[in-house]
Amino acid sequence: MNQNKIMVPAEMVAKAQAVQANAYSPYSNFKVGVCLRTTQHNFFVGCNYENASFSLTSCAEGSAIAAMVNAGEKQIAEVVVIGSSEHPCSPCGACRQRIREFAAPDILIHMLGNSGESLTMTLDELLPVSFGPKFIK
Repeated sequence: MNQNKIMVPAEMVAKAQAVQANAYSPYSNFKVGVCLRTTQHNFFVGCNYENASFSLTSCAEGSAIAAMVNAGEKQIAEVVVIGSSEHPCSPCGACRQRIREFAAPDILIHMLGNSGESLTMTLDELLPVSFGPKFIK
């Protein structure tokens, strides 16, 4: 998708940057912040936190989705992901699937780096031919 034609929502970026500062990443030093906007126009944020066992590490997207579900919402309308490298931070494969559980294939996912470089794609572009809830209902 052409990122030049899509405006990255400044309010969501600010929220993602603010929570990114809280990330706990003593092993990788890679801090990630996420802001989700729901179809009810509420925002939920999350940051990554690592664990010495590594398998218990949690991604920022998962943290934000957990906060959203805890608040009783289940429909993501838009996502901003910001990482601590200069290049846009893409959700990992597991997080793409987590987002897919709560989002339509055409939602926008805005990926940013700390240099200001951004890339916007739909969920379907990031996770083509995805497996979702409709397959088990």
